[in-house]
Amino acid sequence: MSPSPHRTDGRLNLYFYLSPTTSQTNLRVVEQTPPLRVVRGFNQPGGAAMAHLHNVSGGVLGGDALTVTATVGPGARAQLTTPGATRVYRHRSGRPDAVQTTCFTVEAGGLLEYLPDPLIPFAGSRYRQTTRIALADNAGLFWWEIVAPGRETRDELFAYEQLDMTVDITAGGRPIAIERLRLEPSARPVTSTVRLGPYRYFSTFYICRTGQPEAVWIDLEQELVALTPSASMGQATTWAVSTLPRDGLVVRGLGCTGRDLQTTLIELWQAAKHRLYNAPAILPRKLY
Repeated sequence: MSPSPHRTDGRLNLYFYLSPTTSQTNLRVVEQTPPLRVVRGFNQPGGAAMAHLHNVSGGVLGGDALTVTATVGPGARAQLTTPGATRVYRHRSGRPDAVQTTCFTVEAGGLLEYLPDPLIPFAGSRYRQTTRIALADNAGLFWWEIVAPGRETRDELFAYEQLDMTVDITAGGRPIAIERLRLEPSARPVTSTVRLGPYRYFSTFYICRTGQPEAVWIDLEQELVALTPSASMGQATTWAVSTLPRDGLVVRGLGCTGRDLQTTLIELWQAAKHRLYNAPAILPRKLY
């Protein structure tokens, strides 16, 4: 069957591998088709490699079916980010919903830091995002996501039609995190007290390293709780930290602005990276 004339199938497949002679992680682009693109990899201190995930369309359009796949090889350390916010444009009648599927594999002893800029669903947009992450033995993950209410400069607050977000994370083939989220602001107000209440932005931060004893996660949970503002609805942000069934923890935050959330996320990342790897958290190199 031929693809729909209204669908754009963009694919990006990356492989990060550790050089046996230099202990530097290198990037190989296995496949890239428009609108997805990686220009090059950048070396980071400590032997890691980082790359920007570009969408040359400037955002996700109605009908897009985008697939991002990345494998972090044994002992490699990779950081992925975006050059700016991910904009999801208005849905066009007669076109399929915009879809992005992200599949990451972190092999034994590898580390992936996936630190994208915020997701901004425009008014009238319909977007489905699926993220699957598989962690092998002694593999690590730092992944945050910030979701905006829309284009605030145009007074777009929760004016999108539908936002679906699915997360599946496995460690050693066993699930450690499963999420299913659907927001339909016109049918179920996002500003309800059982959803976001007075806050406009929400974030999730997964911190994982397989094989660590339970005591490590209990101690790290307490450390991160001490770094977050108290859970008071009068605060600019509110946070919760919880251990996963094993091999990690999850941090959730609500904020009045994305900047409020990002500032705290960076502090949490720095603390967790030091605790789990005895290494500094290095902010992604941006192109601007």
